[in-house]
Amino acid sequence: MLNNLDQRFQDAIESFWRIRENQLQHQIDSGRPDAGSRGAATGGSQMTQLEDLLRDVLLESGLDESHIFTRTGLELPGYFRPEKRWDLLVVVDKCLLLVVEFKSQVGPSFGNNFNNRVEEAIGSAEDIWKAFHDGRFGLQPAPFVGYFFLLEDCPRVHEGIAFGEPHFSVDPALRGVSYAKRY
Repeated sequence: MLNNLDQRFQDAIESFWRIRENQLQHQIDSGRPDAGSRGAATGGSQMTQLEDLLRDVLLESGLDESHIFTRTGLELPGYFRPEKRWDLLVVVDKCLLLVVEFKSQVGPSFGNNFNNRVEEAIGSAEDIWKAFHDGRFGLQPAPFVGYFFLLEDCPRVHEGIAFGEPHFSVDPALRGVSYAKRY
């Protein structure tokens, strides 16, 4: 499997786009489409083939399938919230080894979505690490926490961002930097 990892990754990315297109078409056909391109994202499961690819890499690395969770049993306690449903977990003998979130962003609305994704990633990371340090997972070594992010490569994501700065100056390191660079 690792011999054809590049091809499987490419196939998973193509699957992401195909599922988005199918979901959008399904919403249009149903007569209840979401605004803009939101219908392509609200159906879920776009990242399934990427999750499956990571699961297969873990299996080939020697993990038992019974320790890898991708569809069910994905809830973990948080610190600020009772629990969060992650996308992939590895739990061996009540020891959390790996937790991964899969997210994506597709244009054209990068501004608000960028801010939401950043807040979500930081919030999820802070929540799980606080829960870990609070002992919510028992006494165990720190798990690996991953965030797999897929960003559409299009002209808009590479444009510099303008700022209003009505009261204070933006960090010079962010001045004119694109969403792609900021991610």
